[in-house]
Amino acid sequence: MSEISRIFPITPNTLLQAAKTIQAGGLVAMPTETVYGLGADAYNATAVARIFEAKNRPSFNPLISHIADLNFLPDYAETDERVMALARHFWPGPLTFVLRRKDFSSSLDLACAGLPTVTVRMPNHPVALDLIRTAGTPIVAPSANRSQSISPTTARHVWDSLGDRVDMILDGGACSVGVESTIIDLTGTHVVMLRPGGIAKEELETFLNEPVLLSHGNPDLPSSPGQMLKHYAPSHPLRINVTQPMPDEFFIGFGTIGQGAPLNLSPTGDTREAAANLFAYLHRADEQTDFPKIAMAPIPDTGLGLAINDRIRRAAYRS
Repeated sequence: MSEISRIFPITPNTLLQAAKTIQAGGLVAMPTETVYGLGADAYNATAVARIFEAKNRPSFNPLISHIADLNFLPDYAETDERVMALARHFWPGPLTFVLRRKDFSSSLDLACAGLPTVTVRMPNHPVALDLIRTAGTPIVAPSANRSQSISPTTARHVWDSLGDRVDMILDGGACSVGVESTIIDLTGTHVVMLRPGGIAKEELETFLNEPVLLSHGNPDLPSSPGQMLKHYAPSHPLRINVTQPMPDEFFIGFGTIGQGAPLNLSPTGDTREAAANLFAYLHRADEQTDFPKIAMAPIPDTGLGLAINDRIRRAAYRS
């Protein structure tokens, strides 16, 4: 499909079309004040898996959920007066919060990378806000480019990087900030900056009247959610790359291996389907009480298999 048929000017009709595309599980590149984001319905795990596939993203890092209504935040995440004060002052704007999840719907697990936290912000761009409101769902949207390439600040950048991997590109002109949002962790006593970005550390410290700590990759203070080895771990011991489970293991199959297993990430061997099911199936396996252990079939290192294997290695890690 040609560039012209993928890039759309901003009109009421194209915004409605984009919202319907999001609702149907499609991917829409939307402008924000920072960079263009590759958007999908946060609650549609299959659509979220398409983001990782389109970007060639190497692991299931948590994705930022974009919201358009401040009153929605307390329903989506644990908040307190500090969180709400920061939101009222800096939102809409290039500041992202890491907060404890309030919504533990399994459909949200992939967007949150299986973590007990959610990463959320309100973008300061009328197109992004209109799209979120019209779609009626939080939109996860990492930068709309191939992984390890330059972040896009125009619609043409998105096309050049992703091409027909994205269903629609909304052309909102050049981004005003041009660097990603600042990410701060608000789950502890101290505010910790996980990524510098569009809001300066000094600006935050002035507002809070307290120091903002910087994370430098220490596993006890990870520079981004999900870096510690023992993450996403079920309470049941997990064994991976298993072709024949032991009698005391609840088996999660993949493809032709484990076709009679209680769960199969993808009977057809589709890594995108497997990615969409991964965290929900791990939760289900961990909730069952008939088997003291869990085993998982091998996943090939193709497509989203690399990302799946990254996550299950962490889930299987025992300190």
